[in-house]
Amino acid sequence: MQENNEKVNVLDELNKGACMGKDAIDFIIGKVEDDGLKKELNRQYEKYNEITDKINNIYHEYSDAHPHETGVVNKAMTWYGIEMKTLTDQSTSKIAELLLQGTNMGIIEGRKLLNHKDTDEKIHALVQEYVDMQEDAVEKLKTFL
Repeated sequence: MQENNEKVNVLDELNKGACMGKDAIDFIIGKVEDDGLKKELNRQYEKYNEITDKINNIYHEYSDAHPHETGVVNKAMTWYGIEMKTLTDQSTSKIAELLLQGTNMGIIEGRKLLNHKDTDEKIHALVQEYVDMQEDAVEKLKTFL
């Protein structure tokens, strides 16, 4: 049972990270004027959806519950932070910078899961996919700075 608890914890953390990424994109995409950045954000959103779908598909193997998502308070804090940081500057560069900061936090959390949590091959591969996706997003977002 303890072994499954660790695996469920990793899946929950991964799902929360992916949901946070989708929330941030939802909150900021209306401020984006650059078509290239919009296209990139839509691509990232789809990648986050793929990750959450994969989590949902395997979660039942480890738990009867549902994967944890970001809470209302975290969503509100994300929205508020985006609103405050774009109040005076909604440039493509500023938006890319904000997204890079959030994506880097996701990479850090993903790397911690890879390095410090005991999982099986299936979960490890999913966390690696998440980290790879985020690292790819960083490289693409840098072009909009």
